[in-house]
Amino acid sequence: MKVGIDKISFFVPPYYVDMAELATARAVDPGKYLIGIGQSQMAIGPSSQDIVTYAANAASNILTKEDKEAIDLVIVGTESSFDESKASAVILHRLLGIQEFARAFEIKEACYGATAGIEAAKNHIRQHPKSKALVIAADIARYGLNNGGEPTQGAGAVAMIISSEPKILALSDDTVNLTQDIYDFWRPTGHAYPLVDGPLSNETYINSFKKVYTRYEEIYQESFDTFAALAFHIPYTKMGRKALQAVLPKATPQDQERLLARYEESITYSRQVGNLYTGSLYLGLISLLENSTSLQAGDKLGLFSYGSGAVSQFFTGILQSGYEKQLFPDHHKALLTNRTKLSVFEYEEMFKEAVDYNATTTFNDPLPFSITTIKDNIRFYRNEDTK
Repeated sequence: MKVGIDKISFFVPPYYVDMAELATARAVDPGKYLIGIGQSQMAIGPSSQDIVTYAANAASNILTKEDKEAIDLVIVGTESSFDESKASAVILHRLLGIQEFARAFEIKEACYGATAGIEAAKNHIRQHPKSKALVIAADIARYGLNNGGEPTQGAGAVAMIISSEPKILALSDDTVNLTQDIYDFWRPTGHAYPLVDGPLSNETYINSFKKVYTRYEEIYQESFDTFAALAFHIPYTKMGRKALQAVLPKATPQDQERLLARYEESITYSRQVGNLYTGSLYLGLISLLENSTSLQAGDKLGLFSYGSGAVSQFFTGILQSGYEKQLFPDHHKALLTNRTKLSVFEYEEMFKEAVDYNATTTFNDPLPFSITTIKDNIRFYRNEDTK
């Protein structure tokens, strides 16, 4: 029985800042942002939006009435949770109108959480082939203003339906996992922003990919010519390329050319969005599928998931016949094109918006899913989903 990704879509907030303008405002050569880290735009959202609204807006694009009746597992992978007890997945379950007899929970391990959710969903579907699982990666990457991490921020969500006989990508059991206790990136309780050792984080990411990919080749006796493309966790677009280039010297020129070309297609959307943390790998997967004209049914894809701290996984999947008919390229490109560009001053003001969760606060946000009121430390949401 095949199990894998049946539907997939993303959502990002309707605002962005231009990275060249941000670099100029920070007295930095724009090339450092545009080329050095490989980012052109960075998504930013107002305080009336959070991981729940991003997740709901992403999921509503792929859910039908039949899906809502069949889904009996809802998982959110995030490192931006706003409650130490209640899972955002429980709120999403209600907002999205999913049938009552379902499980809902949250998974945390930095940017790896959504991949762990997919693994749990795969096992669930194998035991219950007629059911479906909704896995959502939702995050707000924030490092603060005027610091080294600022240009690698972002916000948004990716929603996926995992089912038997998937229409997009059948996931195999060929996988390699790696866990290392490393403090390259972490956010202690009570800290508004993460603590980051930049050089160690980059080194750990690259070495983690080299380890799991080399181990994969050893176990499964496969190499670069097996894969039509490799997709990566993309904290910024230059990072995945560095990891890929770290192993490419042992590839043939033809394999190098193919994999680098597919990588460029996989970062088209991320270059305009920034870091989605748990969603970054899957935004890259969507970008690859929607922007490549070279992929075809039967192609094998390799995916590298990484969560600082550090947990990594290299896994694979096979593209299914007609997969391109299940994608939403026009919707996604319109979503990016129709965003409002903020000046650096407007971006800073939006970033600094403070919400007192101990006081009643109201918002007037036109998004189909958005926060309307905060009262008694409870967030109330607008829900205009009519499917």
